Amino acid sequence: QVQLVESGGGLVQAGGSLRLSCVASGRTFSGYTMGWFRRAPGKKERELVASINWSGDTITYADSVKGRFIISRDRVKNTMYLEMNSLKLEDTSAYYCNALPPRPTWGQGTQVTVSS
Repeated sequence: QVQLVESGGGLVQAGGSLRLSCVASGRTFSGYTMGWFRRAPGKKERELVASINWSGDTITYADSVKGRFIISRDRVKNTMYLEMNSLKLEDTSAYYCNALPPRPTWGQGTQVTVSS
């Protein structure tokens, strides 16, 4: 059984930074492209924010976060990170990690709230 555990969220002022972590347990995502997703308040769908392939040499970002967020992964620790800088109010969301394409089981997510 796969378990994805996200952490690192919190309340931060606009312009601040946070670093999210995602640990996969139960099985590894060896060889898989992984992504960070977010779901804004009141929205039903999750938005793909960033993705990184297994080797880490192919990375994509949503236009809304380009230049501010950095995705990375530690294959040994089976952990993925999202460094979020220059946070904006519109970054307020619950953030999730998953493989690409997403597996049916999602973690509980970690809440990021950006205040003015």
